[in-house]
Amino acid sequence: MSEHDAADDALERLEWSDERGGRGSRNLRLTRRTALTGTAAGIAAAMLDACGSAATSASASDAKAQAPKSAAGALYGVSAAYRFSFVSHARSNIFFTPTINGIQDACALLGCAYDWVGSYDSSVTAMTRAINAAVSAGVDGIATTMIAPTLAAPVSAAMRAGVPVVTYNADDPTSERLAYVGQDLLASGRAMGAEIRRLVPRGARIVVFICTPGLANVAPRLTGIEQALQGSGIQLVSQASGASASQERTAIDAFISEHQDRYAGYFGVDAGSTMALATAIASQGLKGKVRGGGFDLTPDTERLLYDDTIQFAIDQQPYLQGFLPVLQLFLYRASRHLSRPADIDTGIRVLDRHTIEPYATTVSRYAGSATNVGVQKA
Repeated sequence: MSEHDAADDALERLEWSDERGGRGSRNLRLTRRTALTGTAAGIAAAMLDACGSAATSASASDAKAQAPKSAAGALYGVSAAYRFSFVSHARSNIFFTPTINGIQDACALLGCAYDWVGSYDSSVTAMTRAINAAVSAGVDGIATTMIAPTLAAPVSAAMRAGVPVVTYNADDPTSERLAYVGQDLLASGRAMGAEIRRLVPRGARIVVFICTPGLANVAPRLTGIEQALQGSGIQLVSQASGASASQERTAIDAFISEHQDRYAGYFGVDAGSTMALATAIASQGLKGKVRGGGFDLTPDTERLLYDDTIQFAIDQQPYLQGFLPVLQLFLYRASRHLSRPADIDTGIRVLDRHTIEPYATTVSRYAGSATNVGVQKA
């Protein structure tokens, strides 16, 4: 997605939010779009922060009044709209675009509102503040990525305050959270290790890039890869790449440029590193000389897998990681805790140049490549 596409996406979401809350006007839309000229990249991220609703800074009670009525509310006997706070460790990462779409779609179906808060660079301190602020604001539920054990404390405090908490994308099953919606990260690492064994000859050397070593959203994958490679003779070097997508692009491009084809393969355990290594292999003329692969289906990763620059990518269905927590929290509240959230594994799907075709040749909200309803040709 280009900078202007990202800004247009943010504008559409804000206008949609305005219309839902009765605040839309032609002058407001024109002012926003005029401001876009020449500054797409700078303002897109700021606008995306506001896409949860135009009432992001309002109290929870104000937000409930502004949220639309829904058939679901009548069906479940819910008289006021619920508000849920989604806490992310990477608020502006392109990986979470379909997650936000899933949140939006579930909220539209159920007549709920949401906030998209947390950290831009895996700061546990910022995530803790966001969880505590959500509790103070009186939200009806919290969904958070559990990237570090220290987040168990604010999650426990939220539960004691009567705010239900589910996790998505990354989990700590020893915490007091109610349920986890996401991929089995250790198992997905083992699946990646199996692909590497298939692609890389015995005794070869490979690099695995990891954005934030030690954090629970990616560390189990690296462990799984190491387990799967035992006895293979393949020598694995892990390399930190950075907490943000821009850091990953710079660090990985420089590393591959320095080492070129001294390694038989380059692999990544997160969306940003996979996208960056695929781009670097292409731009540095290493296609066909080295093997590559990783996680998640950003548009660049899909394109470069489709043309065999890299050989695989593992999907974890980020759309469902937004949609299903909203559904679970809604039912938990509406049923007065009789319908309890349950763990949901969003799966491990290893895609190659042939099975990626439906993703690479279409755009949709489910893949985060479009905002329109349905699936269209790319």
